[in-house]
Amino acid sequence: MNRFVRIRSLGIAAAVCLSAAAALAGDTVVEEIIARINNQIITRTELQRSREQVLNEARQQSGAPDEARTAEAEHNLLRDLIDQQLLIQKGEELGLSVDTDLIKRMDQLRKDNNLDSMEALEEAVKKQGLNFEEFKQNLRNGILTQKVIQNEVGSHINASPEEIQQFYEQHKKEMEQPEQVRLSEILIAPEAKPGEQPSADALAAAQQKADQALAELKSGQSFSEVARKYSNGPSAAEGGDLGFFKRGTLNPALEDMTFALKTGDVTGVTPTKQGLVILRVDEHRAAGVPPLKDVEQPISEQLYIQKLEPALRTYLTKLREDAFIDIKTGYVDSGASPNQTQPILTDGANTGAGKLKSRKRKHRFILF
Repeated sequence: MNRFVRIRSLGIAAAVCLSAAAALAGDTVVEEIIARINNQIITRTELQRSREQVLNEARQQSGAPDEARTAEAEHNLLRDLIDQQLLIQKGEELGLSVDTDLIKRMDQLRKDNNLDSMEALEEAVKKQGLNFEEFKQNLRNGILTQKVIQNEVGSHINASPEEIQQFYEQHKKEMEQPEQVRLSEILIAPEAKPGEQPSADALAAAQQKADQALAELKSGQSFSEVARKYSNGPSAAEGGDLGFFKRGTLNPALEDMTFALKTGDVTGVTPTKQGLVILRVDEHRAAGVPPLKDVEQPISEQLYIQKLEPALRTYLTKLREDAFIDIKTGYVDSGASPNQTQPILTDGANTGAGKLKSRKRKHRFILF
């Protein structure tokens, strides 16, 4: 839901871009200041990197790029960077702590990329030509902005029962669905060397393991726990969750078996090409339009998303009106408020004196 921060697994595409530029001598960097937001600045390098990110995303789209959407994103580049700075500053003003969230996010990135330590994550980041401390700061900024949006805007948005009912009535045709089941599996593939068939002993060991797993399920143990304990399939880490299957997408024998079951039912040990499998029906959806109670939550989430963007824009407009924002001539903040007070800069303000102490690197700035 947050349009301002986009974080990929190690892509690190945050709306607050890395502010590196070509070095002239030592650690001195020439930067052109495009905007000042209270005690922070946005540089031409940051704006350019943000533009490159938008263009890269357009190139990576499957099919023909959406030129109108790309043009709109380019038009709003400076607006989004200012939005980001305003939200970060608001989070700091509110004293919001995101240290625990940052640790969790980094650990999830580590797991998503199959890395065994934070040191390995740091090396992976550096291999992409990124500074690890700036990488962490970008993650922190993204988490902080999301928390501000949730606390200051999202927490005041809700969907009434009447709105949910109206949405349901208006979108019934779109909600119509075929019969489908959601399955979880415990897959036990017999051990074998690549290119070879499993031995009789390996087959017997797999059968014994599958029988033990089924026995534990019948004794009342959690399916997800048994899956993590015994399954060697790719879904084991998620407790065996395979998602939904429509009629006609499964092996006919497995389809006949699972579609005849009720929610919560478990199959016996079944041989397949991949190995021995035990399946559980987590949900069985009949064909047609689902009842309102089954789709109330996703409808509520959809209405939340629809309401969030205009509410967030109103909130950001108010932040702009309360902030000191100065934009260099020739650049446009497409989110500027008509009631926003334009600053009258003194010579001291124009030099940026007192506003850049938080930056660790020594910069030589090309001023307005």
